[in-house]
Amino acid sequence: QVQLVESGGGSVQAGGSLRLSCRASGHTYSTYCLGWFRQVPGNEREGVATIDGDGFASYVDSVKGRFSISKDDAKNTLYLQMNSLKPEDTAMYYCAAVKTEGWVLDYLQYNYWGQGTQVTVSS
Repeated sequence: QVQLVESGGGSVQAGGSLRLSCRASGHTYSTYCLGWFRQVPGNEREGVATIDGDGFASYVDSVKGRFSISKDDAKNTLYLQMNSLKPEDTAMYYCAAVKTEGWVLDYLQYNYWGQGTQVTVSS
C-alpha cells in the first residue's frame, strides 16, 4: 500500500512560482511511475507531468517549458516546480503513483492518489 501526501499549494499572482511536494510512505518511488494531475470542478482530471522509475519525464503541452517534475528516491518525494504560472493553472493538484514501466499521463491508469493541494493563480 502506498500513501501519498501533497504539500506546497497556495495562492500566487500570475507569473509567480510554486513548488509542490508529494511524500510517499509504504513503498519506494524507484519502481513506480509517478504523476501530477490537476482538476477544476466540473472538468475531467488532467495529466500535467509524469516521471518514470528511470527519471524520464513527459508533460502536457500547456505546461512545457514552465513546469518541471523531479523526484528524490532517497527521500521518497516527488516534486513539481511550477514557474510562470497563469490563471488557467488554477486547480486542485494531485500526485499519483502506479507500479508500471515507463511513464503514463492517463489518470485512469493510476491506483494510488494523494488528497490534493489547491493552487490558485490570480491575474
